[in-house]
Amino acid sequence: MSQQTDFLNKALAHAQLANHLFPEFAACEAALESAWGQSRLCREANNLFGEHQHHVPIYGTYKLHPNDNVDPNDDWILFPSWKESFATRMDTIRRLATDAPDRYQGYVQALAATTGEDFVTYVSQNWSQDPLRATHVIEIHRAHFSPVGEIR
Repeated sequence: MSQQTDFLNKALAHAQLANHLFPEFAACEAALESAWGQSRLCREANNLFGEHQHHVPIYGTYKLHPNDNVDPNDDWILFPSWKESFATRMDTIRRLATDAPDRYQGYVQALAATTGEDFVTYVSQNWSQDPLRATHVIEIHRAHFSPVGEIR
């Protein structure tokens, strides 16, 4: 098995355990966000989506090294496992869609999505500043998942 297949198998299993919407697509999002599990944040903090620590900390706090081209004052969530990373990500999307629906319209639409592609398209409007994020995630999905949702 390839490193990418191994990553997707593990990510998919944890996304399913966390009851993430469209877990196949969530695994592909995690692949993009974490550089297929190779980012320091993923390797050392189980943080698949680059989530900053909350105002009231959940789990531990992780600091990246100053040479990682990030603000050394940024606090990141140190997750016990990938399952909590997926679960917290869904909690964040749901909370922001409820607390500030006008500001997070993409999350509101993502939660109402009926397909994984729509979910990724809508969630990417608020999750990332990369205008091509959804396109990249969908490309990963098409390259690694069969039409019936099995990893190739």
